[in-house]
Amino acid sequence: MQFVSQMVLYTAPYEQLPSSHHLTQHLQQCSRLPPCLCAADSCPWAGTREVGSPGSCSGLGVLHEKSRRDGRCRSREHAKALARGDLQWPVALQQRNDPFCILGWKEQFLQELTAAGCLVITVLYLHVTMLHLKLYSKADNNMPSPVTAALHLLSLLATTRFQTSQASGFDPLTQSAIGREVGEESFQPELQRQKRNVLIFDPPPLEYAIDIEVSLTNSSFVEPIKEYFRNLPLPFSTNISDVEMTVSSVNITTVCVTTENQSCCSCESGYAWPSMGCSDLISCPSISLAPSQPCGYTREKPFLGPYCELQNKDSCGVGEPTVMNMSVRLGTAFHDDLRNHSSQLYKKYKADLDKAFNAGYGCLPGFVSATTTGFRPGSVDVNYRVEAGSASFHQLEHSSRRVVQYLDESYNIEPTSFTTEIMNRTNFTVSPAHIFEGDAIQLMCEVDATAENTTWNHGSQIILNSSRHSMKTDNSTAMSRAVLTIINVTQEDSGTYTCTFTSRYLSINLIYRGTEEIRVSPLRIISYSNNDKVSCNSPEIQANSPVLFCCIDGQLPLLTGNWKVNGAINITGVPSFSSNCTEYKLNVVDSLCLAEQSGTVTTYTCELQTGHGAQSSWDIRITYFREAQVRISSSVNTSVSVGYGFSLKCESDVSNYDSIRWEIHSGDRIQAVECAACITTNKSTATSVLEVNTATQDWNGTYVCTFSQDSLNNSASMTINVIPLPLKQYIQIDPVEAPIMCRMPQAINCCISADTVEDYDVTFVVQEKEFPAEKKKRGNFLCYSYNYTEMECRGKELEAHCKFVNSIGQEVSSERIQLNLIADEDIISCSENNTFGREGDVLIKSCSVLNTTFLRGSKIYKCCSKSWKLEKNDCVSEQINSLLLTAESLVNSPSAKTGLPDFLQNLKNQIVLLQDDNSSANLAAIVTILYSISSIPIEAEKSTIIDYFTTVDVIVADSKKELWADLNQGRISISSLLLNAVERFSENLLPVNNSIPHVSTETLELQGMVVTGHSQADYNKDFSRLGNLTARVLIDKIETLPPNSTIVSVAYSALGRILPVNANMYVNSLVISTVLSCERSQNFRINMTFQKENLSLKAPQCVFWDFNLNNSRGSWDNQSCTLTEGEDNVLCSCNHLTPFSILMSPDKPAPNSVEDYITHIGLAISILSLVVCIVIESLVWKTVTNNTTSYVRHVCILNTAASLLIADVWFIVTASISERSMQRRREICVAATFFIHLFYLCAFFWMLSLGLILFYRLVFILHNTSKTCQKAVVFCLGYGCPFVFAVTTIAVTLPWDTYTRKDACWLNWEDSKAILAFVIPALAIVAMNLFITAVVIIKILRPNIGDRTNKQERKTLFQICKSLIILTPLLGLTWGFGLTVIIKHSHQAFHILFALLNALQGLFILVFGTLWDNKIKEALLKRNSLSRWSSQQTKSTSLILVAPMFSMSYPFSRTFNNLFGKTGKYTVSSSEPSSASTENTSKSDSLLN
Repeated sequence: MQFVSQMVLYTAPYEQLPSSHHLTQHLQQCSRLPPCLCAADSCPWAGTREVGSPGSCSGLGVLHEKSRRDGRCRSREHAKALARGDLQWPVALQQRNDPFCILGWKEQFLQELTAAGCLVITVLYLHVTMLHLKLYSKADNNMPSPVTAALHLLSLLATTRFQTSQASGFDPLTQSAIGREVGEESFQPELQRQKRNVLIFDPPPLEYAIDIEVSLTNSSFVEPIKEYFRNLPLPFSTNISDVEMTVSSVNITTVCVTTENQSCCSCESGYAWPSMGCSDLISCPSISLAPSQPCGYTREKPFLGPYCELQNKDSCGVGEPTVMNMSVRLGTAFHDDLRNHSSQLYKKYKADLDKAFNAGYGCLPGFVSATTTGFRPGSVDVNYRVEAGSASFHQLEHSSRRVVQYLDESYNIEPTSFTTEIMNRTNFTVSPAHIFEGDAIQLMCEVDATAENTTWNHGSQIILNSSRHSMKTDNSTAMSRAVLTIINVTQEDSGTYTCTFTSRYLSINLIYRGTEEIRVSPLRIISYSNNDKVSCNSPEIQANSPVLFCCIDGQLPLLTGNWKVNGAINITGVPSFSSNCTEYKLNVVDSLCLAEQSGTVTTYTCELQTGHGAQSSWDIRITYFREAQVRISSSVNTSVSVGYGFSLKCESDVSNYDSIRWEIHSGDRIQAVECAACITTNKSTATSVLEVNTATQDWNGTYVCTFSQDSLNNSASMTINVIPLPLKQYIQIDPVEAPIMCRMPQAINCCISADTVEDYDVTFVVQEKEFPAEKKKRGNFLCYSYNYTEMECRGKELEAHCKFVNSIGQEVSSERIQLNLIADEDIISCSENNTFGREGDVLIKSCSVLNTTFLRGSKIYKCCSKSWKLEKNDCVSEQINSLLLTAESLVNSPSAKTGLPDFLQNLKNQIVLLQDDNSSANLAAIVTILYSISSIPIEAEKSTIIDYFTTVDVIVADSKKELWADLNQGRISISSLLLNAVERFSENLLPVNNSIPHVSTETLELQGMVVTGHSQADYNKDFSRLGNLTARVLIDKIETLPPNSTIVSVAYSALGRILPVNANMYVNSLVISTVLSCERSQNFRINMTFQKENLSLKAPQCVFWDFNLNNSRGSWDNQSCTLTEGEDNVLCSCNHLTPFSILMSPDKPAPNSVEDYITHIGLAISILSLVVCIVIESLVWKTVTNNTTSYVRHVCILNTAASLLIADVWFIVTASISERSMQRRREICVAATFFIHLFYLCAFFWMLSLGLILFYRLVFILHNTSKTCQKAVVFCLGYGCPFVFAVTTIAVTLPWDTYTRKDACWLNWEDSKAILAFVIPALAIVAMNLFITAVVIIKILRPNIGDRTNKQERKTLFQICKSLIILTPLLGLTWGFGLTVIIKHSHQAFHILFALLNALQGLFILVFGTLWDNKIKEALLKRNSLSRWSSQQTKSTSLILVAPMFSMSYPFSRTFNNLFGKTGKYTVSSSEPSSASTENTSKSDSLLN
């Protein structure tokens, strides 16, 4: 066994150390030492001594005689003899059980050795340990070398080791020891650097470290020796050659256990193998897995170092451990429990494998741990991690083989499956260093080993050869190289790239991995010229041409590029380049920039390339402008009066402008003109016209028109002076209307505000005659008056007004003053305040005058009971009057748009405070205000819309319903005006942030959208916030609308209740209005779904409100819409936009119902039948009118047919006229109504004439009237009476516009009851003809003398039925069914029957009045040359049966009795009538035949 000790000595400073000559003299003194104290092969014997002789070895005994050879101490052989047991240790030593001579040495012997100054190196064949001694010395001039002193101290350890060499006198070991002495220049520097012989010198004091190798034959001595040195009192001092030295420490460093061929060496605690031989450390075979066993490493014999050193950061296995990821395969089946870390199988496998791994790899230098990390299927692949210092492949392979030894055979580990991943051995390079999109890059991996296979990965994806990827591998030398080339890289190519080399070392698989993170960046141009604007004709620009540039973020030596120019204005420049930028200096030429091209954008493209394939470009847009020449002109010279209009026209020679701005400069005030309605712009001609309809003082000033093209502004100006002149509405007249007496003066007055500097020329105009006015100031008003006297005393109405003329000759007239002249003969009833009037006369006066203005409206007085009594006060309140004045001023203001939001808020607040007011004048004024301001475009802010809608909510409340009914009777429908106002307000909403807000109040809900260029969705809005009623608006194909168009829909829940409707019709849903800000396309279609409010109502109609109907008062129209009815909703599909709703009635049939089809088809049949009837009558007229009765009968039938024909034709005409057309063609509708009324009455009166003729022939049998007389009577009755009714009706109702209905061309009922002029005569005629029919039936039923047979009774019943069939259509009795249809909730069957019977009346007249007549049939047969019928026999008709025979003329007193057959003579037996009765019978027969 060997061990190596290390001594450290501290001695005197270097200059005090003894020379090498002195050291040699000290070493030579060894020859005088006893033989047991001599170093082996070094010192000669001083003499021959017997073993155990007294005094030898200081009483410790001497060696056996056999150890002496040639007078020299052969300690090596001696030591071997000791090891073989041939020699025995001295008894004293054996008794002490101490293997070293030093154990028997006393302090006295140590002192003797020190005094002798011998240097002894003792080597014993023991297993290796290490001694570390530190000695300190004090400076002394004659002290020996510290090395010599140290060796003296160690000479007691064993037999001498060295002998004096013949050449040099020293053994090499001695030379080594001597070479470690510091202080002589002759010593070799390389000897000072030997690790085994390090002498650390840092004076004062000097420190020396000495390594000493000791061999022991018995390893059991190692621990006692260690214990001895641990207990050795240190430090201790001694004096050698007058040099004081101190031994500080003695440490064992290395222990080796030797075998025949090699040693197994290990380091003591605190010591480690030097790093220079770390990779050669191969662990010795171990017998046990006990963790206490130290790791030994195999060394060749003889082991001459290097030895373990004091552990430091450079020692083997010291420092940060390396983690090695490894794997091995077990030849066992994989079980799913190995995936579960908590399973017992997993835990068992892990514990067993961890134990084997720690045992196998535990002796790797710097070993920390070996841990199983997981299992993979495919047999069982074990992943584990070894944490240790850097290890060589040989060490890993050797340790892996040891793992197999320590693992149970049941695991069936495969020895050749050990695999380790080697990191940080691969050289990975990427070219270029900065990678940009589009570059071609090269990735190269190199490893200092021969690889068998190479793969590339991008992330987890294996890279294969492709159009963009190419790979090359070179494994021909000891260095392996792999190259991956990627062309046209993108940002998707960024990520981690891994190159993997695989090879094998003995039984272990080696994997080399190189990883590099690749970042592909876009070649960004980070700085560049901004998009700029250049004025082509600017001298400054032409003198200093702009310079464009673009730069990338970094210096690229291979950066190249160019500039491209694209645009209508082809202005080029000169390029220049630097390492990261390029510049382009423009050459601006005026001739290249034409006026019509102003505002044109030229794109300059900067293109940069990296040199590796990547390139980037940036577009710089330069807008070239040309300064425009702007001109402005006016429709007036320089002045215009208040209330008058004027226009300004602004023109530019550059048409490519962006906007036109109008401003008014007045003093220090600059006011923008924000009146969208008064500015008309034509972009193609570059003109803008500002047209002011009503000038006010706000329009006074200098007008500046500015054409803006981006940031370039060109302007022109003109000054307009607005001269004062009162507006018509600001002139108060008194009276408004008054009666005046002839030849008596009547005062008429006009007043204006006194706040004016203009002196007006005021005159009164009465009947086109002018009279000068007298001027007076009354408070804050200037009043002008004139006393007018009318001298022509004829009853007539006079009109007067006052006229104001200002300094520039422009004038304004007040409202008309109506003066009603009282004739001399009229009786004056009222005469208060010199205002005269007859009973019932009306006096209208203006409202009260306030401080600075007067109230709008009027007061109506009526002369009643000799006094003027106030009948109606139409004056508005002061608050409403103020709001009205403000609204009028705002509408006529240039800043209407900016002032509207504040006004709406104030309006809402005032109206809410006055919500309990019940004045119809105030209500009408509020609607006027809403209508006036609705023309002002305003941004669609939610608060603004709510203010407007809240005002509407207040005025349409249920408490105002009676006021609305009163207002709707006027010349202007206020409810229609309100609807128009809300619709116009929504149309003028301007989007905010490209959107229209969803707003709802109590009775209104608004939704909308802005059509963008990429709008694909339909316009689909649901309205559900107005109570229980809902509605939906759907407009498809909105992509056909222009971009930035707006669609706005408003739902009304209360407005439908105040809009006028026809009688018996109800608005049964919400009212929906939808507006577009642009013209709609031709295929436009809007679909609206309305929820029914009252499900009991029937016959829905899709209607829209037409503001132009009813003399512009507005009305519902049902044209251009299709209806689809559901159970609780109605779908209306229309092709236009106006307010829509549905009208329903309790019992009115729906449009296109069964009655409509019956009416239209029946009328067509009747018209054709009546034409045929008239033609037949004209053909057989002469044949069938051979007597008076037949003549009159056919005259009645012919005129009845003609009247019905004309009436039916006009009916068809009116049916084709829609409600819209009816209002637009008012005259046609009135004419159609008149003729329908006239000719239907004619038909009725001709039917009455026919009935009267029948009655006349039945009752007055013996009375004969001339044909002329009868003809005159029936014509007067047939045409005269209807004409009187028709003309009277139209004459009475037409002036009041109440002749026709609002929704149809027929007589009015709601307003004038004009329809009674038709109903009363018609029903009277039906009643009379019904009476006549009853007379006929009675005559038929009256029996002859004697009883009737059954045959006669059947014949009588047949005659009755025949008479009813003939007389019912001829006498118009079918119209009696009209009584059933006017009853509410009557059954539909009555409506169908009434329509059927009356529509086919013409057919009935043809059949029963013409074709059923035997004479007509005979005449037609004769006319067509057919065989004549011999019907000379006079047939007894029902008329014979019913006509009594009178033998005398009948007085009127008997007429009533004859009607019921109570008197007269009866034919009893004769079947032949008398001659008289024959004539009358034939006459009566002709009436029914």
